[in-house]
Amino acid sequence: MKRQVVFTIVFAFISAIAVPQTVKPDHRALLNYRKYCANCHGPEFQGGNAQSLVDGIWQFGGARNYMFRNIKFGIPHLGMPSYAESLSDDEIQSLVTFLFEEEKKAGAERPPMPGSIETQDYKLEIEVVAESLEVPWSIDFISGSTALITERPGRVRIVKDGKLVEAALEGTPEVLNEGQGGLMDLAVDPNYEDNGWIYLAFSHELKEEGKNDDRSPAMTKIVRGQIMGNRWMNEQTVFEAPHDTYRTTRHHYGCRIVFDKAGFMYFGIGDRGARSHAQDISKPNGKIHRILPNGDIPSDNPFVDQPGAIKSIFSLGNRNPQGLAIHPDTGELWETEHGPFGGDELNLISSRKNYGWPEITYGRNYNGTVITEHTRKAGLEQPNLYWKPSIAVCGLDFYSGDLFPKWNNKLMVGALKYEEVKLLHIERDRVIHEQTIIKNLGRVRDVCTGPEGAVYVVLNNPDKVIRLKPADQ
Repeated sequence: MKRQVVFTIVFAFISAIAVPQTVKPDHRALLNYRKYCANCHGPEFQGGNAQSLVDGIWQFGGARNYMFRNIKFGIPHLGMPSYAESLSDDEIQSLVTFLFEEEKKAGAERPPMPGSIETQDYKLEIEVVAESLEVPWSIDFISGSTALITERPGRVRIVKDGKLVEAALEGTPEVLNEGQGGLMDLAVDPNYEDNGWIYLAFSHELKEEGKNDDRSPAMTKIVRGQIMGNRWMNEQTVFEAPHDTYRTTRHHYGCRIVFDKAGFMYFGIGDRGARSHAQDISKPNGKIHRILPNGDIPSDNPFVDQPGAIKSIFSLGNRNPQGLAIHPDTGELWETEHGPFGGDELNLISSRKNYGWPEITYGRNYNGTVITEHTRKAGLEQPNLYWKPSIAVCGLDFYSGDLFPKWNNKLMVGALKYEEVKLLHIERDRVIHEQTIIKNLGRVRDVCTGPEGAVYVVLNNPDKVIRLKPADQ
């Protein structure tokens, strides 16, 4: 009889350790946490060899999909293993839910914005320039005292003399605010003082009369206009793709705008979820484009004489360009683009070059399956740098100013998922050093040098624009 009781107790203990499917999801998640996570993150989630999970900070992406992939596939370069062989997808989802619940129980909140931070070169003072925004996307300056900020739902906001004007600009174009679409980049014409032109990039919906489909086709569009009082006026279309190339997907629109010293305008459009289009020059998506500011096509564009080609195409094979910047000295065009799961890229863009997507990539599908076995092919360009895992690259700018002389001509790279700004030292076409100057202040949507030499950073969650300057000034 005693042996029977002992056997029953032992069996129950072994069953609990095995985490059977009959255990309640929250209890099973707790057991899985203790078995796989507690050794590094602490039995009370307080941290140890790895960071705390209840302090309101997620260093590698706090969204559910990011956490799921981090657990399933690991972060190998930091010593976090993959649990794809140990936990089912349902168990990982249950564990993610459990961690969110524990964070909520702990009352965890994102720490307040610090007043200063330290980098390898400078101690920085942080000033909030604008808040109470809704998904700010881009910032540019029309003068030393006036900045323009786009909000993805479709508004242009003005910051004047350090204060956010309450009323948004009137009369701006209607945008398709769905998925990753909406009002994206804003760029001020290099000759703004003479012509007053400002450029807007947005997702344009093709509304067809008599059709009531849930999803109308859409594509990236660029217009320019002028500000008179508090109103957008004199709008002109600068780029509008052929309507038969529009797509009903709601992601991978690009889009950044930059001007080079010769006056050419460059912008990128993502593949819009149609991978093969990135290799098809009869389609605008998956490309970097070059036009004149009024929308005319330069006569030396690489495909201008090729029948059936989109004449504005400058390069192809670009998955989803999220950053463009012109080197202040060399005039070279640099680009960052989102990879899939892994394989974010930094590319030096040249005319006619093919950057490989989806024929080559250092990433894979979000479910872990293979996109292609190839990372190299003849005739396809290698990235100058790639990030694996992806950091979700975004805004891009070369620093050029007097406040941070050690940073001049270094490339500032924003990252959404990793919530950081990286500073890259580039010699010719090689990245020889990389440092992180901002971390965990919010999802970095844009970064740029202000007219006075300060660094401006557009953040999502929290939705703010901050200004960085040396702490001793």
